[in-house]
Formats: sequence, C-alpha cells, structure tokens
Amino acid sequence: MAPPTASPTGTHTTAPARPGAMARSSPKRLKIPSLGVDTPVVALGLAADGTVQVPPIEPHSPAGWYDGSPAPGQTGPAVLLGHVTVGRYGDGVFRRLDRMRPGDRVQVVRADGSVATFAVERVQTVPKAHFPTRAVYGNVDHPALRLITCGGTKLTGGGGYPDNVIVYASLVAGP
Repeated sequence: MAPPTASPTGTHTTAPARPGAMARSSPKRLKIPSLGVDTPVVALGLAADGTVQVPPIEPHSPAGWYDGSPAPGQTGPAVLLGHVTVGRYGDGVFRRLDRMRPGDRVQVVRADGSVATFAVERVQTVPKAHFPTRAVYGNVDHPALRLITCGGTKLTGGGGYPDNVIVYASLVAGP
C-alpha cells in the first residue's frame, strides 16, 4: 500500500498505488500519442565494444528494446532507443522526444497481447560524456521505462549529436 500523504487541507490521503509488475513479454510496438509515434520495436543486444546496439539507420527505422533490460512492465527499467535523425533518410522515430512532458503517456504493446502504459515523470538532456548510466540502467523497485535518443545541436562534418535525451517513466496501467 502507498504511504499516506498530507493534502493541502492538512488531512491525510493515500497516494495511488502503482500497478503490480507484469510477466516478461517482449515489446512489439511503441505508441506515444502526444508525439504521434506508433512504431514497431526490434530487439537490440550489445555491440562488439560492449555498448548497447542502436536501431538500424534506414528509412522508417523502428525503436529498439535493449533485451538485456527488463521487458516493459517488469520490475526495473526497460530501455528503448530510437534515432532523432536517420542519416540521409531524415527524421527518426524519436525526433521530438525532447518535447515530452511529465504526465504524457507511453504505451507498449507486448508479444502476449497486453499493453503496458507508462506516465512520464521527467525528461533530461545530458552531454554524452556524462551519460547517467546508473539512473538509466540501475535497479528500481517498480516497472519503469527509459526512452533514449540523441539530442542537442547536430555537429558539423557528420559528427552526430553531443547530447542524449532521456525520458523517465513509470508504469501506471497494465492488464
């Protein structure tokens, strides 16, 4: 049960309880209504250098789920990545990720047919050199979601982007 909290009138209320964790089921589709995103999700592993793979750089590149993280809806931070731009192909699936705001909803359709719905808690832009690995991948005691893309002003000469945009969200509804 959630701990009691004080209301503006001084009476105590009970904070809404978080939904329980869901069984493991891989994500198949990601929907972000506030951004108009509706994309397939592909599984990603680790690259040869030990970093998380990124989705392919091709037209209509989907979002990718790091399959070394929990599945969306399981306890812990499920990590999904997407491109802000896709090389010569234009905008990526996470082009407007930095526009998300607390309270925005994110839906993940899972292989078992269930839908895990998350609410955004915060959005953070950080230099890639100071990526918050522990905040993104570290253990949490509830089902959480992390959405990651590149950010900042595109570097000249094909250098990519200097920053990462990270969305932190928690499960608010499951089956």
